[in-house]
Amino acid sequence: MTGFRLGFVPGVMPSKWAGRWAERLPGTRLDLVPVALAEQWAAILDGHVDAALVRITPGPGQPSDQVSVIPLYREEPVVVCGRDHYLAAADQLSLADLDGDIAWQPLDDPLEWPGGRPPGQRPDQQPPGAAEAVALVATGLGFVVAPLSLARLHHRKDIVSIPLVDGPEQQVGIAWSSDRSTNDDPLLEEMVGIVRGRTARSSRGIAGEPPSARSPRTAPKGDRRETGTPGRGKPAGSRKRAPRRR
Repeated sequence: MTGFRLGFVPGVMPSKWAGRWAERLPGTRLDLVPVALAEQWAAILDGHVDAALVRITPGPGQPSDQVSVIPLYREEPVVVCGRDHYLAAADQLSLADLDGDIAWQPLDDPLEWPGGRPPGQRPDQQPPGAAEAVALVATGLGFVVAPLSLARLHHRKDIVSIPLVDGPEQQVGIAWSSDRSTNDDPLLEEMVGIVRGRTARSSRGIAGEPPSARSPRTAPKGDRRETGTPGRGKPAGSRKRAPRRR
């Protein structure tokens, strides 16, 4: 039996689901393929991956008529700034707290902002991605708003991450080409079932096999559908309520 290629964008951790795949299909290879956020849809449509864990992006960037997408969980937004920045004293922030400061929102920003515009002042030159945005705010100038997992991925000692209480959450999902069908693709059906929290006993099986013919094991006790951000919690480096800038 051929293997399966699962793409994943930065910040999304596929190891949990890869472990379940190994339990259910120990003889079937699973390749985990890192995919740049700006290339997530192309990787699927070009056949570089069989499916991908993606950030469901706003606007025309998502080819909705060419991909099938199932939402999995939502991530809270955080404000990332330099440790010596005036916002760094906050325990939490609101959009109003960000007015007047420089916003280094990257060109591949996956967040859907009210009115289509993030808070703060946008410079003429925006960073291409989250890594470059974090490097800029680490100098002490401005901030960037990012999904919690992206902030954790690029964490460094000279920055802090603060919850943005009224900011847009970010949706993570699994996507594949609409040319493929889970009914006709047993491995795709298995992967979709795994990330959605379906146990081995409730799975349709590989090529019509009942679950008992594949493996006597079921998913680990406590296996549940993903309903929240993995590792969800209070970001490191947060402190008190933000003082207003004067």
